[in-house]
Amino acid sequence: MSEKSEKKSSVRVTIVGEEYTLRSDATPAHTRAVAAHVDRAIRQVMNTATVVESHKAAILAALQITDELFRARAEAEELAGSMRELSAEVRRWLPPAKRLDAPSSEPAD
Repeated sequence: MSEKSEKKSSVRVTIVGEEYTLRSDATPAHTRAVAAHVDRAIRQVMNTATVVESHKAAILAALQITDELFRARAEAEELAGSMRELSAEVRRWLPPAKRLDAPSSEPAD
């Protein structure tokens, strides 16, 4: 979890009718938001599929959430690569003296 606080805190959350106490170094608001997202994902699976058991719905929801995570990571990496390419292109437009100030993996022209 991100959005870290200074120390670990305990937060009570409800996921699919079950109450949990979560200890995390994330802020309580972040922990509640994560739990709410998991709750929505499980409920969505239970409402749209023929899955009745909550543990099976939780597994399917976990697969969906993990797929979202992997896709977001791939998009972030693609964006980071595009930013590196753009940065290298902009560096080439700078006067030679300015190019030396910018970190680059490419030699200055």
